[in-house]
Amino acid sequence: MIKKSIPLYALESGDAITDFDFIGFTLQYELSFSNVLNMLKLAGIPLKSSDRKDLKQIVVAGGPCACNPEPLADFIDIFFIGEGEEVDLEVIELYRKCRDGNKSKDEFLRLAANIKGVYVPALYDVEYNEDGTIKCFNPKDGVSEKVEKRLMLDMDNSYYPENFVVPNIEIVHDRAVSEIFRGCIRGCRFCQAGFLYRPVREKSIEVINEQCHKLCNNTGYDEVSLSSLSSSDYTEIVALLTELNKWAEDEKVSISLPSLRVDGFSDDILSKINTVRKSGLTFAPEAGTQRLRDVINKNVFEDELMETCSKAFNAGWTKVKLYFMIGLPTETYEDVEGIAHLAQKVVDTYYRCESKPKGKSVTVTISTASFVPKPFTPFQWFPQNSRKTLMDKQLHLKETITTKKINYNYHDADTSYLEAVFARGDRRLCAVLEKACEKGFHFDGWSDCFSLESWFEIFDECGIDPDFYACRERSFDEILPWDFLDYGVSKDFLKKEREKAYNDTTTEHCRLKCSNCGAAKYGGGVCFERR
Repeated sequence: MIKKSIPLYALESGDAITDFDFIGFTLQYELSFSNVLNMLKLAGIPLKSSDRKDLKQIVVAGGPCACNPEPLADFIDIFFIGEGEEVDLEVIELYRKCRDGNKSKDEFLRLAANIKGVYVPALYDVEYNEDGTIKCFNPKDGVSEKVEKRLMLDMDNSYYPENFVVPNIEIVHDRAVSEIFRGCIRGCRFCQAGFLYRPVREKSIEVINEQCHKLCNNTGYDEVSLSSLSSSDYTEIVALLTELNKWAEDEKVSISLPSLRVDGFSDDILSKINTVRKSGLTFAPEAGTQRLRDVINKNVFEDELMETCSKAFNAGWTKVKLYFMIGLPTETYEDVEGIAHLAQKVVDTYYRCESKPKGKSVTVTISTASFVPKPFTPFQWFPQNSRKTLMDKQLHLKETITTKKINYNYHDADTSYLEAVFARGDRRLCAVLEKACEKGFHFDGWSDCFSLESWFEIFDECGIDPDFYACRERSFDEILPWDFLDYGVSKDFLKKEREKAYNDTTTEHCRLKCSNCGAAKYGGGVCFERR
């Protein structure tokens, strides 16, 4: 496109991006930030919000990474904080009125900042202390000191597409997907999504069933995935699967549950997903020892994992994937070795099963991701392990595995390091991203495009130490770059959870006992269910 001077255009219509009133980005992953700027550059749109003077080409962004919007603050006109089903429509309606009333872009942005769930970076200034930490945020033009997230309480009436463009190439998630509920009751201390999307709100069986059937009919997919942060925590999961199977079995549609917990895998669930075809089962113990699982509040026990795997093996499954994290707070090399030992116990469990598939061997795949401390979690104050430490732990785990029946995959420590930099970064990283765009950085989540050494060169040019963001422990007194945002979970609650982590103490999940995290202020969801 660059060689032939082809500007970026809309995939379906072919219209130039410059013709659009709004240009929106979903921020799912910190390493996509360079692509945000690269797409604006390819479209011929000025990168900085301050250089886009007219009431057009309004650049907006939302999604999970908007919970710390500061590394992109210079480039985005409006961040949607929280869930966007309603707030985006309100902003667009305001835009129509401002356009028809010949108002300026600045006037529009000031009015938009009054809508709940809207953050306009240009209306806030930041001051820094001599040690590089944040001194204060200064809102301008009378805007609120805190920006509160938007929440969709009635999930049955939230918009969900029944038609979408079916790719004509093979894609990663090549199936229909239906969201069954939003949020998570569990409170795993490393998991950002589990805190951002509180409280849990479910869709009804009737709505899920109708959406799944329409999606399969309209797209032709023969697999539908029930999407959530923990699918087996849906309160009526067996009844839902029963209803879906009424048509799925006849139409040869496979129902998959991609986010199963070890302690939520019952015989009833097994029988419902055993009807069409078998694929590998995936579970996420996250840590190799019980002590570390208690630190992260995973509340999963070894005997539960073995019992669950035994049920699956006796029902005909031969492949299990186990997801873990390396570099978690308080982790030791004994905890790392525990990952290999746990996987070996799963292998041993297979060969003890009397009803296992005859003539087939078991395959256990363990995958480790490097821990990245994220905003709005109890671990937001913890440092990330150094890259060398992470790589040493990966090698140590690899050497601890003693059987070829265990495959080991691990995430590159270099990309996790850069992810940590931008996850907890501030506005000073805008200069780094701008320079990266000038040099053509893009697709940093892809190994063939990523070079940490090239990023280090840019950090040096900008006079920024990336370790300041990735590998430094924060004190409770420090003002964090996202402290002016309100996602409904109080900072006091997160502090208490961090102290519990140090004491290897767990917290019961939301349906057993309310932990007073703060999300009850929204007036709905799991906070008001009978326990």
